[in-house]
Amino acid sequence: MNNVKVPAPLSTLLALALCGAALPAHGAPAAGLEQIHTVVVLVGENRSFDNLYGLFPGANGIAQALEQNAAAQRDRDGSLMATLPPVWKKESKKADNTASNKVRNAARETAPAVADPHFPKDMPNAPFRIDGAPINLPLSKNTRDLVHRHYQNQMQINGGKNDMFVAYSDAGALTMGYYDGAQLPMWHIARQYTLADNFFMGAFGGSYINHMWLACACTPRMEGAHGTPQFEHELHLRAKPDSPAKAADGPPRLFDSDYTPDGYTINTVQPTYQPSKSAPARGGDPAYADPKAPDVLPPQTMKTIGDVMSDKAVSWAWYAGGFKRALADHKQVYGGDIDFQTHHQPFNYFLRYAPGTPARAQHLRDGAELFADIAKGTLPQVAFYKPQGTLNEHPGTADVIAGDMHLADIVARLQASPQWAHMAIIVTYDENGGFWDHVAPPKGDRWGPGSRIPAIIISPYAKRGFIDHTVYDTTSILQFLTHRFGLETLPGIRTQFGDLSNAFDFGAH
Repeated sequence: MNNVKVPAPLSTLLALALCGAALPAHGAPAAGLEQIHTVVVLVGENRSFDNLYGLFPGANGIAQALEQNAAAQRDRDGSLMATLPPVWKKESKKADNTASNKVRNAARETAPAVADPHFPKDMPNAPFRIDGAPINLPLSKNTRDLVHRHYQNQMQINGGKNDMFVAYSDAGALTMGYYDGAQLPMWHIARQYTLADNFFMGAFGGSYINHMWLACACTPRMEGAHGTPQFEHELHLRAKPDSPAKAADGPPRLFDSDYTPDGYTINTVQPTYQPSKSAPARGGDPAYADPKAPDVLPPQTMKTIGDVMSDKAVSWAWYAGGFKRALADHKQVYGGDIDFQTHHQPFNYFLRYAPGTPARAQHLRDGAELFADIAKGTLPQVAFYKPQGTLNEHPGTADVIAGDMHLADIVARLQASPQWAHMAIIVTYDENGGFWDHVAPPKGDRWGPGSRIPAIIISPYAKRGFIDHTVYDTTSILQFLTHRFGLETLPGIRTQFGDLSNAFDFGAH
């Protein structure tokens, strides 16, 4: 590796972190952090820690879950399952186009569950290898998607016991599946640098809300939109009358909503600005979504990490794979050959980055520009990168190995770039994607943190071959940027968790 010899001051930053003392939120960066000039954040999709890194040597993984009896799952009535239910096949979205969406959705919801014949029936009530016998689905083979929604995630976590993942999954036993990640190139990069095994997704639920928490540590509200979820008791959704009583009989059917009763958007809604799943505005500017579409979120005005970086003249950009193609061809949005997923693009929801603004032109860039900037050594001080849908590892639309190789290729390019000597790379995932993880999330606030996800810190200054057990969440990335660049602290950042500084050893250079 291209280690760089730099002066080695006493790292008061690390001492503070190890002691659990408060870190400065304003002013000059703490000792050592100023040696990092470029921060790159690479964000994959929908994988829990145990799903990809549960077999990682020395990490808190599958073996620990089994030793602690922290893997067995309970049914919806609270009883211990004798065996896992089937893996349910994904309900088809193909239907008679002459029927209304409402009719088609109702038909899918009431259709009987069908077991996927590729998976054995009556598997033991325990985690299982997806890529091992007798299933043998390789990392190159995509699986179906799994439910990963706000209230369901909390119901699955079940107060930290993590024993209701199967009960409240729409995929049955698949939630308990994991891989031998030793086949992944990022696994080997993690062995060289720092793997964090106590890093949790910022919010309960799915990609939309977790990307928002990466951008602003906040949950957007939609004025006038009040969801109507129904609860058996606090945060536990009520089952519909036709919902199967037992997990072995099919996925649950719940009174859910994309909105909280007080109008917060907790599951996927679309941006006003294109690219958006909502069609371009009828008779209006094609850069805007149809304002009459029911799931379009009005432009948001909360302060983001981009805003506070701009306020301090810190250069930054959000690079999105396929961004320009999705703008030019609406068929590439949730489809086409790139499967551009608009709810993974958080800054596109904010008024400050509206079409035609200088901020949008400066900060929202196409993924191809990332590769050019890496090669030229012209990356901004902070760069976020989101792969296109076919390369982001999202179950149902992408396989694991192609996305992992894509991330590893970017890491290799960054290591060969002129900026590597003073760089920190953070590789993580937006959320768990509905996959089980055995570690109880730490107490945070109303919104999270949710389940544990992988995070790898790569840098000439990163500790080598290190497993970092510090408690982190998605907002730890924002906290790291805040401390490094002396930014204003966004209100939602959970400062009770670490700021990633324990992953670094500046005194070794």
